[in-house]
Amino acid sequence: MSHYLLSVLLGIIEGLTEFLPVSSTAHLRLAEELMQVPLSSGYWKMYSIVIQLGAILVLPIYFRAHIVKLIKTWPEGEKKDCDYLTHPLSLVMIAFVVTAIPAFLLTKVIGKNLESLYVMGAALLLGGIAMWVIDAMKAPWEKAGPDAPGSPIHTWKMDDMYGAQSLWIGACQILSAVFPGTSRSMSTIGAGQLVGMSRSAALEFSFFLSMPTMTVATLYTLYKSLSGKDDNPIGVADLTMHEWGVLAGGFVVSFLVAYVAVAWFMNWVRKHGFVPFAIYRIVIGIAVLAWAAGYIGR
Repeated sequence: MSHYLLSVLLGIIEGLTEFLPVSSTAHLRLAEELMQVPLSSGYWKMYSIVIQLGAILVLPIYFRAHIVKLIKTWPEGEKKDCDYLTHPLSLVMIAFVVTAIPAFLLTKVIGKNLESLYVMGAALLLGGIAMWVIDAMKAPWEKAGPDAPGSPIHTWKMDDMYGAQSLWIGACQILSAVFPGTSRSMSTIGAGQLVGMSRSAALEFSFFLSMPTMTVATLYTLYKSLSGKDDNPIGVADLTMHEWGVLAGGFVVSFLVAYVAVAWFMNWVRKHGFVPFAIYRIVIGIAVLAWAAGYIGR
């Protein structure tokens, strides 16, 4: 297969799955194995990082108006009811720190789990079941709206969330770091719903939290790869024009597909919820476990 065609296909997979609650890590890992991408190659490892950066770039562009508003109103907030610790931007950073420290300390465990199809398959399956149950529990109240008496949903906008929710979501995000296949967006959205956030509020906070989380994690991995502190280092000076072209193509495709995916996902979730994604995860999880056990495709 042409490297350019391979780059386009991997860019599409990354762009589609990075922000949907289906685990981009698992999908890329499976796609690379099916397409016989040499995972021991430092170049292809760096390629995976670069196309992820393309997807990450979508969020500050898509949410630029909201980001500007939050920056302008920091720290007192739009309603003048916040402080340095309770402003939405502060809550994003609190959740990020709660995730980042344990994830950094568990780097070796994460690396081992990335090689296990059993871990990915189980995480996809169990995460799909959890997502289905949580969304089904909240669906009637989502339809009833903010004025429904006795509703367990009391945070309908991200800007109205509070500190305990942020801490809880950050803690749950650790699951996605330690167990590839869990999905960062699934763990944060589901965690938000469990503590009284609406689908759209939990989804938007998930997107905002992913900006520092994914940027730092991806740049750190890239730094290790380029600096020789990784198992498969590569120097930028060693790349040929062909390799630069493949990298650039994957980056652009990932960005464009991710932008469309984020815009579509925001609209879909408000109307339909997460059940279709949960079903997809369950089916794929079962297939991955069967594949790992040698019952299909191996």
